[in-house]
Amino acid sequence: MITVTGATGNIGRTLVELLAEAGEEVVAVSRRPQTAHSVPGVRWVRADTGNAGSLRPALDGARALFLLLGGELNSRGEAPEALLGAAAAAGVERLVLVSSQVSATRPEALSHARLREFEAAVRAFGGDFTILRPGGFASNAFAWAETVRTRRTVFAPFGDVALPVVDPADIAAVAAAALREDGHAGRTYELTGPELISPRQQAKTLAGALGEAVAFVELSHAQALERMTRFMPEQVATGTLEVLGAPLPSEQRISADVETVLHRPAGSFGRWAARNLAAFR
Repeated sequence: MITVTGATGNIGRTLVELLAEAGEEVVAVSRRPQTAHSVPGVRWVRADTGNAGSLRPALDGARALFLLLGGELNSRGEAPEALLGAAAAAGVERLVLVSSQVSATRPEALSHARLREFEAAVRAFGGDFTILRPGGFASNAFAWAETVRTRRTVFAPFGDVALPVVDPADIAAVAAAALREDGHAGRTYELTGPELISPRQQAKTLAGALGEAVAFVELSHAQALERMTRFMPEQVATGTLEVLGAPLPSEQRISADVETVLHRPAGSFGRWAARNLAAFR
């Protein structure tokens, strides 16, 4: 049995489907009850990743755990040892943690200190572990969906700064491999897309997919910070803007790890946009 936290997110939702299609028994963890999912082999459990006690029923009988922090858990919450202790007590033998590229590129960044704490705890876990360090997500473009639908406009900072954004479906596929297959224990994978692409270029890609013009309006740092802090802690938003505005060479490097694990090229932003075009129509 494999327990998947963050099961309704951009990574977790796809991961649950991939594992179920592969014939795995899956326990999908969500903070809200799920009634619309009927994937064979999947049992939904209402629990909070930030509360180790609430997770214990979801871990009972699990041999592997996919661990994804979200929202406020990226900046505060129980010590990592509480959750990993519950996993160890349940007999979990394999862990896959989603961390961040920033954990390596900016090891002193306060915005990612908690992820570094989880990385250290996972390395000390004692069983098999794999750490995934994705760069920026292609799905961050969902933040533009409403203004693209209603005004055919993208509002974003740093319009011409390019990064190799990664398709969350590729993160899910790498996670599925690490959860199911041998050969990934002790590995840390840096996950990026196959190309550098700027917000302005992403807007053009969306325009091409829609078959309509999409304008681009560049936000100031202050405007972007105000928007981002509506849905993430200010410290995390500030750290994210530092990467978006002044990426290090290591943050613009295209990694081959997706292709190494999946034996196919990483998906482009264009492919992500085509698959999710309904959100922007």
